[in-house]
Amino acid sequence: MREPKDGADDASQAAGRTPSLAAFLPRGILGGVLMGLANLVPGISGGTMLLAAGVYPTFIDAIAELTRGHLSRWPLVVLGTIGGAAVLAIGLLAGPTRDLVLDHRSLMYAFFIGLTLGGLPLVWRLARPATPGVWAGAAAAFALMVVMALGTESGGGSGASPILLVLSGLAGASAMILPGISGGYLLLLLGQYVPILGAIDDLKEGLIGDAGFDLDLVLGAMEVVVPVGVGVVLGIVGVSNGLRWLLDRYEKPTLGALLGLLVGAVIGLYPFQQAVPPEPGFTHRGIEIPLEQLAEVPREDWPLERYAPSGGDLAATGAAFTVGLALTLLIARLGREPDEV
Repeated sequence: MREPKDGADDASQAAGRTPSLAAFLPRGILGGVLMGLANLVPGISGGTMLLAAGVYPTFIDAIAELTRGHLSRWPLVVLGTIGGAAVLAIGLLAGPTRDLVLDHRSLMYAFFIGLTLGGLPLVWRLARPATPGVWAGAAAAFALMVVMALGTESGGGSGASPILLVLSGLAGASAMILPGISGGYLLLLLGQYVPILGAIDDLKEGLIGDAGFDLDLVLGAMEVVVPVGVGVVLGIVGVSNGLRWLLDRYEKPTLGALLGLLVGAVIGLYPFQQAVPPEPGFTHRGIEIPLEQLAEVPREDWPLERYAPSGGDLAATGAAFTVGLALTLLIARLGREPDEV
C-alpha cells in the first residue's frame, strides 16, 4: 500500500478514500487500540497495525491535512478516534507490559523477535522489486542498528535527561507513521522502554489509583511523560512529513532502510539475559552508587547478564518466538489489499 504523493489533489484523495463515519469508527477504534499496543511492544509497528485495521491511508491523510493548516471536522474525527483509542490502550496496559518484561525477559524478548521478523514480508512487498538503492539503504540501517545495540546492551534507564526523553518521544512517534518501524524497540535501545512504561503506569495510579489522587506520584510521572509527549507531538508533525518526503523522492533507499532496521532489530533482543542485583562498584549514568544505596536501585536499572540456556529455556523461547512471528504475519495478512499477492 502506497502513500499518496504530496502533489496529489487533496480533494480527489478525500473523494476516493474517505469512508463514511459508520464504516470508519469500528476500524478506527480497533486500529487505535492495536497501535497503542504496538507502541508498548518492541518489535511491532504501529503503522503495521493501522494497515491491518484498514485505516492507514485515512490516518496519513488526516495528519497531512492538519499539518498543512486545513482544520476541518473529518481529520479531527480520524485523529481523535485513533489517538484516543491508542492513549487508552497505553494507559491501561503499560504497567502489565512493563512487569512482563521485568519478570519474564527471555520469553518476552523471544516474542518480540518473532514480532519483528514477522514484519519483513510486509516491508518487502512495499520495497520490491529490489534495486541497488534498496540494498544500500538496508545495509546502512542494519549497520546503524548493530552500533546502537552494542552500545546499549547493559540495560538500565531511569533518570534520563529531558532531551533524551524528547528524543524517545520522537522515536515512538516514528512508529505511528510507517509500517516496519517499532517505536517500542527504539525505546528499548535508548534505555527508556521500561522507565517510560513505569511513568505512564505511575500517572494512571496517581490519578485513579486505589489510594485516590496522589499529587506527588502525578508530578513525578509528569517529569517523564511531558517531555516524551512533546517528542511525540514534534514527531507526528515533523518526522511524519519528513518520512513522506523521503518516500516521495527516495522511495527505494527508504524502504530498504526499513528492511535493515527490522533485520538489525533482533541483535539487541538477545533473549537469554537476566537482570542481576548490582554489586559494589556499580555505576549508573556515569555515577558510582554508594554501597549503602545499592539495595535501593530500581529493578529496571539492574545490569543485564547473559546466561547459557537450558533445553527448557530453548523450548519456551522457541514457542514464544513462533507465537510472535505468527501474530505479525496474521495481522499483516489481514491488512493486505485484495489485489496484493
